[in-house]
Amino acid sequence: MEWFDIEIFARWLHVIGATVLLGTGAGIAFFALMAHLTKNVSAITHTMSIVVIADTIFTATAAIVQPITGIWLANIVGWSLSEGWIVLSIGLYIFIGLFWLPVVWIQIKMRNLARLSLQNGEALSSEYHHYFKIWFACGIPAFLAILVIFWLMLARPDISF
Repeated sequence: MEWFDIEIFARWLHVIGATVLLGTGAGIAFFALMAHLTKNVSAITHTMSIVVIADTIFTATAAIVQPITGIWLANIVGWSLSEGWIVLSIGLYIFIGLFWLPVVWIQIKMRNLARLSLQNGEALSSEYHHYFKIWFACGIPAFLAILVIFWLMLARPDISF
């Protein structure tokens, strides 16, 4: 074996991307939820500001890189993109994206509403709480879907459509 194996490198990049997506997503959800539960407007404002930055730097970057490394890896290994587990993974990835894109906007809205409440010395508005409920609800199916994708990537089951 040579010191550099392109397949191992492609697998490594794909795993790193998946790890960033799952880890950052879970971390963002945890810290935003924990801040929200404090009902401390200052803590929520600070946390939501960091959440928006983390989602922009880590999640968005990994979300772009992940399909690129996945297609590259499939080509290197010789997997057809029409294999059932790959088709299902891609479908679930799109499904996750349909939840994540509005969540990005919702997080920015929540951050801005929290900032406004902090500046005015007021409790969080009902509008903030409305967006929080939507944000939380969007996270559940997206998180479950990414867990299924991880399983599909490891098990590579024979799925026919």
